[in-house]
Amino acid sequence: MRHFDFSPLYRSTVGFDRLFTMLDSLGQPDNSAQAYPPYNIERTGESSYRITMAVAGFDQNEIEIEAHRNQLTIKGTKIADEAEDEKEFLYRGIASRAFERRFHLADHVEVAGASLKNGLLHIDLKREIPEELKPRKIHVTAVGKEAVQNIDAKTVNAKAIGDK
Repeated sequence: MRHFDFSPLYRSTVGFDRLFTMLDSLGQPDNSAQAYPPYNIERTGESSYRITMAVAGFDQNEIEIEAHRNQLTIKGTKIADEAEDEKEFLYRGIASRAFERRFHLADHVEVAGASLKNGLLHIDLKREIPEELKPRKIHVTAVGKEAVQNIDAKTVNAKAIGDK
């Protein structure tokens, strides 16, 4: 993939630094740590989303979810099991290593809830824009001839008084 230089855009725009930083990071090669655990992001409604992560082998007390500002962090730490140490594996295909996955959330996106079922962690997200930031319609009133005549009459009276 080609590398694009966004430095001219940094100089000519205001407030889009985060966007260009994210675009720059897309060109960086991904390491294998970013591939685990696999996940899906789906839109479940007009303003609701769901992140589904495959966390087979993890229990709900081994997963920590934290939302801070516009960043969602999911950490999984496997609690050591003594019975697991005694087993001899011929092939180990189910990963039980610790992980940390971060997601950058858009403005006004909040975590609505999380559930763990059949080895899949579901995190529900909801976008709620505050009322003061929503677009609103402004009613336009028509000014009649009477209002214009009243203003003209006041102006005429003020000129007449000033002349005396």
